[in-house]
Amino acid sequence: MRLSKKLHNSFLGKSLSILRAASRASSSSEAYHDSTNTSSLDHVSYKWLIHWAQIMPKEVYSLTIGLGRIVGDTDCDVVSPSDILLLIFSLATHHASCSHDGDDDDQRVCNFFEGSWVFDDSYPLYDGSSCPFIQPSWNCQKNGRPDQTYLKYRWNPTSCHLPRFNGVEFLEKFRGKKMMFVGDSLSSNMWQSMACMLHSAVPNSNYNLTNHGRLISTLTFLEYDFSVSLSINGFLVDLLRTKEGRVLQLDSLRAANMWRGYDVLIFNSYHWWNHNGRLQTWNYFGIGDKLIKDMDHMEAYKIALTTWSKWVDSSIDLSKTSVFYQGIASTHFKGSDWNDTSAKSCAGQIEPIKGSIYPGTHNPGQAIVKGVLDNMKNPVNFLDIELLTQLRKDGHPGKYGARLDCSHWCLAGVPDTWNQLLYASLMKK
Repeated sequence: MRLSKKLHNSFLGKSLSILRAASRASSSSEAYHDSTNTSSLDHVSYKWLIHWAQIMPKEVYSLTIGLGRIVGDTDCDVVSPSDILLLIFSLATHHASCSHDGDDDDQRVCNFFEGSWVFDDSYPLYDGSSCPFIQPSWNCQKNGRPDQTYLKYRWNPTSCHLPRFNGVEFLEKFRGKKMMFVGDSLSSNMWQSMACMLHSAVPNSNYNLTNHGRLISTLTFLEYDFSVSLSINGFLVDLLRTKEGRVLQLDSLRAANMWRGYDVLIFNSYHWWNHNGRLQTWNYFGIGDKLIKDMDHMEAYKIALTTWSKWVDSSIDLSKTSVFYQGIASTHFKGSDWNDTSAKSCAGQIEPIKGSIYPGTHNPGQAIVKGVLDNMKNPVNFLDIELLTQLRKDGHPGKYGARLDCSHWCLAGVPDTWNQLLYASLMKK
């Protein structure tokens, strides 16, 4: 990651000032060893450097913390502060020399997934009523939802700028390429969003939509020879029909062969693992030859996700294929989850939760996903959409869907931001 030109110049100017102060301090043993001396070196400089640590490359960050310890230690007489500052200065200069000149293109050390929702009248990115790819239950405006404010919110990362989706630029970059979303209905939510965003960018471009059975759909933009497919596979691992019943085989990935040959893969699995009772689609869990009538669903989820991660590590060349894991999208069935006891569900919610902190708890699968991805031999890209969806209690179809739906999302709407995050990552590569 790199510093922008603006940040680079500010860093250099401030560093020169501190270098001069550090040189004076290191040349005077009295000034350096006097623990009562609270000059700019051991207070202002340290505070300033810690501030810069938040936006520096990790190499510079480590040195900054090291400098903080040295500057804060009045008994240290081994390493000169000016020597360490000079090293930090050199590293920052090296990184900044390769940075973009434009502040708007600044993609310095940034967590796109921490932020808040801000009103932006230029949204939504497309008109859902004119998109032919949205399933009826998610087309909230067509279904009579009277408010439109939920369409006008833009995700605003705390420390950087999320680029606006440019469909033409995307199609040009991925001309002749293939993309596939693999997962449950939340993958379908994201696929339909991507289809609408691309179609609105090139409304006069010919396209072809094909369905290969009930579970695979492919949209091809013929002019660009670009296709984006959807493979419905809610567990990723295999659900087998046997004489004993339906077995969710946690260590088997027979469907994986159809995922080969794509340039971009976006996987997702979580919501189906929470099903119980009549919604549960399996009779047994399977591990090897062993059938298990019941086990903790999150433990089963971890085993299955580990099976998937090992397949990616062994079967996908990440230099040729970009792999993403679509994180956990939050549901809003109980107002108590966001500390609103007056709300029975997402129904009637017309604005996001303000700020960048969700008052409730993490989804139980969040730690599992992060743990599995962190342990991969070749880590994939994690689209961590948990927080940004937690804050959008207003973004679901609610009663303007097929039923009271507080788990899927209106289109246009929140899934468009998931694709903006995907776009931002892909366009950097």
